[in-house]
Amino acid sequence: MPYLNAMSFRRISTIAAVALLSGTLAMGVARAQTGTVTDFTLKTAANADVSLKSYAGNKAVVVVFLNPACAFSRLYQERLASLSNNYRSRGVEFLFINVPINLDAPGTAAPGEVELPTLTDASQQVSNLLGVSKTAEAVVLQPSAGGFAIRYRGAIDDNPQMAGSVQQPYLKQVLDNVLAGRPAGVADKRAAGCLIKR
Repeated sequence: MPYLNAMSFRRISTIAAVALLSGTLAMGVARAQTGTVTDFTLKTAANADVSLKSYAGNKAVVVVFLNPACAFSRLYQERLASLSNNYRSRGVEFLFINVPINLDAPGTAAPGEVELPTLTDASQQVSNLLGVSKTAEAVVLQPSAGGFAIRYRGAIDDNPQMAGSVQQPYLKQVLDNVLAGRPAGVADKRAAGCLIKR
């Protein structure tokens, strides 16, 4: 009986330690998801490094997670290209990250589709750090004293299927507010899309 009690106590202690560690890690990630990001590094197609801190002189950085096999990503390609072109001259940099999703089908652009220049994050450090779970999902970062403050995370707009039927262009609204020195004005909006593979 004492042996069983000792075994049970050890098992409970181990479970409690794992739960405490998991809770601590989750709290650390949650703080990163809602607070400030100091830096991260991505790779270009030519295997060159691109660091977030190199954009500290910009007014904002938009990080968008995509995958060519995801229909939602492909539906947003043209809208994202347009946003990137329109806001670049206003000091906003767009970083498009190609992440793996829970689909095995290879993804390629159809003839006439816009192809965005994507970066890679092999370790998925950035999607984890920013708390992103789907493609296409966007995060707006604004340079601040401690790095980059997270101003928005979520859907690009309220209609992934039909660009002409968009009623709420969330990402555009947030960028306009941030550039005008106002609060983001839009709460985080849940994105519709393909789940990022973990």
